[in-house]
Amino acid sequence: MGPDLLPFLFDEPALTRLNELADLPPDVVLTDLARPEQAGALARTEVLLACWGCPPLDEHLLAAAPRLRAVVYAAGSVKGLVTDACWQQGIQVSTGAWANALPVAEYTVAAILFSNKRVLDIRDQYRTVRGQHDWRAQVPDLGNYRRTVGIVGASLIGRRVIELLRPYDLRVVVYDPYLADAEAHALGVRKVQLDELCKVSDVVTLHAPLLPSTEGMLDKDLLALMRDGTTLINTARGALVDTDALTAELVSGRLRAVVDHLEPEVPPADSPLYDLPNLLLTPHIAGSFGNELYRLGDAALDELARYANGLPFAHAVRPELLDRTA
Repeated sequence: MGPDLLPFLFDEPALTRLNELADLPPDVVLTDLARPEQAGALARTEVLLACWGCPPLDEHLLAAAPRLRAVVYAAGSVKGLVTDACWQQGIQVSTGAWANALPVAEYTVAAILFSNKRVLDIRDQYRTVRGQHDWRAQVPDLGNYRRTVGIVGASLIGRRVIELLRPYDLRVVVYDPYLADAEAHALGVRKVQLDELCKVSDVVTLHAPLLPSTEGMLDKDLLALMRDGTTLINTARGALVDTDALTAELVSGRLRAVVDHLEPEVPPADSPLYDLPNLLLTPHIAGSFGNELYRLGDAALDELARYANGLPFAHAVRPELLDRTA
């Protein structure tokens, strides 16, 4: 992992537990395999606890780790980490994607509830009015009761959002080509096509993986299907949306948005997106951040404990699903 990540993933009690579960090399974090002592540690490694900054586990790296039997990834997607060589050698892989999904879902639900209450609009208007005002007349459609939320992607995060929305009086529709009718029924949602979802939803929230088939999936035509005042939430990947088309809709004032990930990830300094009153733009903070990283560390230690006790991983990666997951 990156050399500075360790203290953000593991506090002192977690480091104590890590030392109880495993024999660690003197250099706890391997950062430079050109150093003989680190290369030697890798050669003796049975389990690799990895996170952001780990190089791909290709044939060259695996040749330097002949005893490697398992990888515990204290983060989300393993696509940049795991290669076909891992599966060919029978290496077990665990991911913390489920743990990383929790703060993203929490951010999303907060954004849904605040969007339907028109919090940003009223904040700005209140700054102008600075006194008594007939808010009922100003925003007669404000509120969450019986609003329709459209979820694009019944992924780990999408399903967690559905779960967190259950206490509220909301209608939930879902688009996911891999979601079976029986699964939709069990989740308590209505399965629809993407164009219908865009037409009927008050809030559209994206939780699909970025794949060749999903890149730019929310294009100019689909954005145009959304009713005036619809809110788009993107906590997934910016490339799922046509950024130019979204920018045009937002600049016109027709749509609202809460965006945590754009394409490009950091807009140019002169982008109008930084200053639009109908856009809440954040710099990719919806996922595990700050003290939420400790959850990823704890989840990794739980998996390491299962391995040490001869149990299968609770969150093993299934290679046959990688072509349609994040």
